[in-house]
Amino acid sequence: MAKTSKKATKKFEKNHLKDTIERRKEFAKIKQRQQIKAKKQARHASDYAKVPDEDEGDQVPKENGRKAKDADKLKDMTVDEFFQGGFEIPEPTKKASKLAKIKEAKAKSGKRKRDASPDDDDSELGGGESDVSFEDPALDLDPQFDQEAEERPGAHREDLDALQEKDPEFYKYLKENDAELLDFAEDGDLAEVDDLSEDEPPKKKKKKGNAVEPLEEENDDDDTEVTMSMVSKWQKAMTEQHSLRAMRQVVLAFRAAAYVNEEDGKEYKYTISGPEVYHQLLVISLQHVPEVLGHHLPIKESVSGKVRFSTDTKKFRTLTPLLKSHASSVHHLLENLTDAPTIKLTLASILPLLPYLLSFKKILKNLIKAVISIWSDPSSTEATRINAFLLIRRLAVISDPSLREAVLKSTYQGLIKGSRSTTIHTLPGINLMKNSAAELWGLDPTIGYTTGFTYIRQLAIHLRASITHPTKDSYKAIYNWQYIHSLDFWSRVLSTHCSAATNLHLKTAAASPLHPLIYPLVQITLGALRLIPTPVYFPLRFHLTRALLRLSRSTTTYIPLAPSLLEVLQSPELKKPPKPSTLRPLDFATTLRAPASYLHTRVYQTGLGEQVAELLAEFFAVWARSIAFPELVIPPSVLLKRWLKEVSSPPTPSAAATHHGPHARARGRGNKNAKLTAAVALLLQKLDANARFVEERRRKVDFAPGNREGVEAFLAEVAWEDMPLGAFV
Repeated sequence: MAKTSKKATKKFEKNHLKDTIERRKEFAKIKQRQQIKAKKQARHASDYAKVPDEDEGDQVPKENGRKAKDADKLKDMTVDEFFQGGFEIPEPTKKASKLAKIKEAKAKSGKRKRDASPDDDDSELGGGESDVSFEDPALDLDPQFDQEAEERPGAHREDLDALQEKDPEFYKYLKENDAELLDFAEDGDLAEVDDLSEDEPPKKKKKKGNAVEPLEEENDDDDTEVTMSMVSKWQKAMTEQHSLRAMRQVVLAFRAAAYVNEEDGKEYKYTISGPEVYHQLLVISLQHVPEVLGHHLPIKESVSGKVRFSTDTKKFRTLTPLLKSHASSVHHLLENLTDAPTIKLTLASILPLLPYLLSFKKILKNLIKAVISIWSDPSSTEATRINAFLLIRRLAVISDPSLREAVLKSTYQGLIKGSRSTTIHTLPGINLMKNSAAELWGLDPTIGYTTGFTYIRQLAIHLRASITHPTKDSYKAIYNWQYIHSLDFWSRVLSTHCSAATNLHLKTAAASPLHPLIYPLVQITLGALRLIPTPVYFPLRFHLTRALLRLSRSTTTYIPLAPSLLEVLQSPELKKPPKPSTLRPLDFATTLRAPASYLHTRVYQTGLGEQVAELLAEFFAVWARSIAFPELVIPPSVLLKRWLKEVSSPPTPSAAATHHGPHARARGRGNKNAKLTAAVALLLQKLDANARFVEERRRKVDFAPGNREGVEAFLAEVAWEDMPLGAFV
């Protein structure tokens, strides 16, 4: 019999386990709501005396007559019937009759059917769960079964305990693959906290004059409206005695305070009436609850940042409902706060709670979603964003690889969401997000590589689709702020963690696990840079060029950027005479597409020339100490000299003969922009001076070009700023 049961269990695990788990999750949500109703009904029932029914005596013999039949039901049940019954174990008690009602209700409901609609409620942070959910018709039960379920709010917990005794191997499998099914109480944690508070025995009464104090204390705890005296008493007990009893009351009151403006029909043990009480309750909850938890559940932290504490103790299991209730309240409060100091205080209170929440991944992921939303919100202050990032980084350090990957994915998604609109006001916040988020990818290089490869590949897919299937608006998937900020972000990540100068543990840039991502990122950026080579999108080209310059400078990777910059000089926008204009200079830092009013104007032409000269100088300054610098600058120098000759040449005789009058000179060749030509001429002088300096030092070397070490050590003793081009930049 045991072997047959074991085979059936394995067969069920293979064919039906996933569907059953999904149905049980849906069923668990309804049971959680029923637990709250059950507690409310129990309160009302206690106010009335139970009157025995006359027909009650006639039903007893019938129940006794069915004992033998109900006791043998488990033998005849199939595996599907067992799980559809909600883990109901028939016993020779009243549970047998309830199981019969469950089976009868399921018989009425019919077969289960699939629902192909995605379930957004179960989607988790960075999750890889399936988009297909399953609907169990057994959830649509008749009122009779609903009443029976409400009478047993802890039935699911009892059934799981019975399952652990009946089939420990399957219980272990569920614990390893779906721990949330075994510990699902999310809304029911408040009831558990309430039960813990009410079941705790009251303090012993003192003799003589102090005999009245315990009665007053109990009366205070039973009051539904929180007063300042109650808050002060709780605060004193938590600070002086680290009282768990006071912490329980504070958690329950804080729960009511967090949902004070919600009209969800839920009833809480306490009510908050005054703003002073609300403020004081929030302060002691956010400040002292983590302190009391730290006193009773001390945490040991290793040098590497990992935290350790025992989760198998009775005290932790007792405090688990309190911890889950408090975390749920903080999460709800965080989603509705708008005041910066209060948000900062709330974020600071979450930081010491993170080690305790590692066991509850669903709660932790929902909480970190809210934190990342604050971090990526353009309206958040800089101090608030920094506090939110410290919390995100702390979680990434102490979490396991799976949770760390989810944190990285959610952080990247928050960054892209927060960079949708880029203005002069939001740009500093976006740069703060990119610089801070780039640090996370170095905490675990292996996970950093997998996530980076995934998202860089997505960028490549978008670019390829825009090139291979061009439409009228296909370029918009590439030429937008989110795509540009994404490329710039990955250049910051690779520049930070593939640089031997900033990472002392790396001997070379190639030693970093993230180094293989440099080549695909450069190819994607160059492809996006040349997607639409028109003067309208020259500002976008400059943004991507700066991202590649950063990457080239940090990783000592040669990226050919001079051709794309020289294309700008060769465009008609910089060769033809401009139109006079009174427009303000264009802000290239916050512009991707130049407005039509700026095209062919002197202010736009001058701005383009300054950007090209600056970026060319920065590009050649990266390789100013290279032994091959004189040969590197020969083609660009020839093109720059040719360009200067074209834009500075006088009008041709044919043009002078054709056009007469005051505008004859303006109709000649050249752009007649002295400021622009002067900047390019100065750049040429610095390039020639740096090339001569390198040639003089190169004549003194005694190694062959094949000596790699000698080539890399060339001019290593000379500071970058002491080079002629370095001093100019």
